[in-house]
Amino acid sequence: MRIAIASDHAAFALKGILAAWLAGQGHDVVDLGPDSDARVDYPDFGFKLAEAIAAGSAERGIALCGSGIGISIAVNRNPAVRCALVSEPLSAALAREHNDANVIALGARLIGEDMAKACITAFVTTDFAGGRHQTRVDKLGAPAPAKDPA
Repeated sequence: MRIAIASDHAAFALKGILAAWLAGQGHDVVDLGPDSDARVDYPDFGFKLAEAIAAGSAERGIALCGSGIGISIAVNRNPAVRCALVSEPLSAALAREHNDANVIALGARLIGEDMAKACITAFVTTDFAGGRHQTRVDKLGAPAPAKDPA
């Protein structure tokens, strides 16, 4: 699988570990930066990752920052991307199964290397269930005004 990975400075070290691990698992890894732990702004790298996914340059993406929150917001600005912030494998699997997430975000300061690897494993090995979930996923890419349920 071709997987794009990007981070900010706070997650630079974890990005390197995960990129090497993914390559060792047989994945084609596209490292979108940064190239050092010098201070950078997470939106720049989140937008770059989202563009790669939207363009089809990678099948899945992994976004990393200190908490995972900021970069997940940046990635989700692109309507072609469905990024889920996860901190354990069940959420990563459900993000794929129910939401067809094509990116996960992880907080480097909040989870360890082993938990990050477990989340990524669940993310890359779980298929989208489709069915009743497809209509909802379609709406994520083309939001319409909410209808009053009454």
